[in-house]
Amino acid sequence: MKQETACVHGPWRFEEKTGALSVPVFQSASFRHPALGESTGYDYSRVVNPTRSVLEETVALLEGGKFGLAFASGMGAVSALAKLFPPGSRIVVSEDLYGGTYRLFHEYYENYGLSFSWVDTSDFSKVEEALADRDKPVTALFIETPSNPMMKVTDIAGCAGLVHRRGGVLVVDNTFLTPWFQNPLGQGADFVIHSGTKYLSGHNDTLSGFIIHSREEDAAALREIQKSEGACLAPFDAWLTLRGIKTLALRMEKHQKNGRAAAEWLRKHPKVEKVFYTGFADHPQAALSAAQSRGHNGMVSFYVKSRTEAEQVLKRVKLILFAESLGGVESLITYPLVQTHGAIPEAMRLSAGVNDRLLRLSTGIENPDDIIADLAEALS
Repeated sequence: MKQETACVHGPWRFEEKTGALSVPVFQSASFRHPALGESTGYDYSRVVNPTRSVLEETVALLEGGKFGLAFASGMGAVSALAKLFPPGSRIVVSEDLYGGTYRLFHEYYENYGLSFSWVDTSDFSKVEEALADRDKPVTALFIETPSNPMMKVTDIAGCAGLVHRRGGVLVVDNTFLTPWFQNPLGQGADFVIHSGTKYLSGHNDTLSGFIIHSREEDAAALREIQKSEGACLAPFDAWLTLRGIKTLALRMEKHQKNGRAAAEWLRKHPKVEKVFYTGFADHPQAALSAAQSRGHNGMVSFYVKSRTEAEQVLKRVKLILFAESLGGVESLITYPLVQTHGAIPEAMRLSAGVNDRLLRLSTGIENPDDIIADLAEALS
C-alpha cells in the first residue's frame, strides 16, 4: 500500500462478525479464557488489548518496522526504551531536544547508572568527536531531527553508520515529521520514537507514545518492559489515535503549507529578528533535509527583539492559542524558556539558542491568512 492508503486502512479492513468499519473500542480490562491453559490471545489489557494491537500494527506499518509498541505518552515510550540499556551505558543525545526528555534522563536515569553526553548532533564532526572517545564507549545515540525547538537537522544515515561501527544503536525521535515525511528505520536507525500526542493523533485531545523497531533480539524485552511497567495505552486513547492517523497525509500537507506561509511572513516582519524553519532554502541543513525527508511540518520558531515583546505576543494572540504541545489542528504558540524547556539548565538552554526572546509556533490547519492576521495583530 501507498502511505495515504496505509494511513486510512492500516492492517484493518472491517470487523468480521458485524462488518463495522471502525476498529471497536475494546474497553475491557480482562478477557475470558475458554478453558484452563487456553486463551483467545487476549488475557489482560495491560499485556495486550485488541484496539491497541491494531494501532501498534498501523504505526509499525507506516514506519516500515516489524514491531510497534504503544504507550500512555511519548515520555512513557522514552522511559521504556531507556530500560534496555544496563547501568554503565553511555548515551549521546541531541543537545536541544525536548526538555521533558532531558529531565527524564538527567534527574532519573543518571541515578540508575546511565550517563549522557549532550551534543549538537546537527554538526556531524561533533557527533564523530563524541563517539570517538575510547574511554567512554557509546551504547546509543539519541537524536531529534528536526530538533525541538531550534529546527536543526541531523544526518540519520551518517549517524547510524558512526554508532553502528562502535557497536551502539541509533534512536530517532520522529515526532516532528511523522512517517508521512520521514522514515528513519529505512535510513539505518534502530529505534523510532514518537509522541503520538502530536501530529499522529493530530487533534489535541489525547496522549500517546510509540516505539517502532525491527530488532528481533529486543522484541521480547521491550514487550516485557511494557507489560511490567504498565504504561500501556488505554483502548479509547488508542482508538482516538487511530482515528487521527486516518487523516495524517491530508493534515501534514496542510500543516506544511501553513508553516511555510507563516515562516515566510514572519521573516519579513520588522519586529522579528530570526526565524527557524526547515523549509527555507538557506536553512543550514537544507540539502540534508531534502535528502532524508519528503517535506516539512508546521513548526516555526522565531526570535522577537525582547522578552517584553514575546510576552506581548503570547497575551495578544486570539486565533492562535497560547498552550503547550504541537501538531494539532488548532494553531498553538509556546514559550520554550519556561514551558517545554524549563527543566534544562540555563547555560545549556542558552547554548542551544533557547532564550527569553524565543517563541515556538505550531501552525494548525486553519486558513493561513487567518493565522498571519492573528500574528500581525499580536506583533503590532
